[in-house]
Amino acid sequence: MCFDLDSRPPIVPIAGGALDSADLVLDAADGNRLRAYRARATESIGAGIVILPDVRGLHPYYEELALRFAENGVDAVAIDWFGRTAGLGPRGDEFEHMPHVERTTWAGASADITAGAEHLLRHDEGRVESLFTVGFCYGGRLAFLSSTLGLGLAGSIGFYGIPVGPGRSDIPAPIDLVDEIANPILGLFGGADRAIPPDAIAAFDAALTKAGVEHRLVTYEGAPHSFFDRKAAEHAEASAQAWEEALTFIRAHAPNPIAGGI
Repeated sequence: MCFDLDSRPPIVPIAGGALDSADLVLDAADGNRLRAYRARATESIGAGIVILPDVRGLHPYYEELALRFAENGVDAVAIDWFGRTAGLGPRGDEFEHMPHVERTTWAGASADITAGAEHLLRHDEGRVESLFTVGFCYGGRLAFLSSTLGLGLAGSIGFYGIPVGPGRSDIPAPIDLVDEIANPILGLFGGADRAIPPDAIAAFDAALTKAGVEHRLVTYEGAPHSFFDRKAAEHAEASAQAWEEALTFIRAHAPNPIAGGI
């Protein structure tokens, strides 16, 4: 399991940093309609990011995360995975997500990620020049894989995305597609994450190096899976470092990294 429904990003808000936010419905190329949440920066650095949720799909954690990115100059859109099977309506705490996860396919996820990317690139008079993806757990694996979709990404960030071994449904292992990765990779992992042992990270590192992919993989000693959570106060230092890693990675590949006084 990734984040609980009452989990929130461990990031301090910046007053006035977000211009606006809104609920959206996006249309994917395969005809799917999916829920999304957009937040725009008051002062953009020219970067946009597609947020890829965990197995619960779009829930408040990711809506708040979109706002935190916007407050740091990055336009953001968080997408949902379950438009094909759960529709567009509101979902309460009783929502049983796993049957929908098992029906999610790589083709469907690819279409939904592309819809989020196209929304950021086509709206707001070209504010987004450098496009990124970021994902968590299930979405972290998909963030790594998004680098193979021909989206012209400036970078992909995976928080504890499992890089090796079989995935849910037909979603491939990122390590098996390293020769198709077309942009820099940032991987952030917990040293106490039983789902992603050190040898899995080392194998991914070696494969990326062999393929000539620019990358940085960081492991936080003692941090578990899903450590990036306001409730996990004992891992606040790892969370702060991981957030700074993500922002530094984005700024390094953004056209205007100092906009908004960041």
